[in-house]
Amino acid sequence: MSVDLIIEQFQNAADKASPVGGSIKFVLDENVVHIDGSGDANVVTGDDKEADCTITTSVETLEKLRSGDLNPMMAVMGGKVKISGDMGLAMKLQNLLG
Repeated sequence: MSVDLIIEQFQNAADKASPVGGSIKFVLDENVVHIDGSGDANVVTGDDKEADCTITTSVETLEKLRSGDLNPMMAVMGGKVKISGDMGLAMKLQNLLG
């Protein structure tokens, strides 16, 4: 799956969700997806900017999380997902993974 498609899917879900109250950066293999939810809306880009929370995983793992084939807690415990920074923001991601 291309990063452009991932960004588009995240933006579609983000448009329907309340702002997350901070910024989240996904590092997906060689690509970056940045979600800035600090304003009136969630803005999704491919910009590699600083974020309040950084989530590192693979595109494959992200797809398994989004489809429900992988439990988020098990992914973190098993080392498939690494989270640094504001854990509270990571907990708000369910609405954006859609």
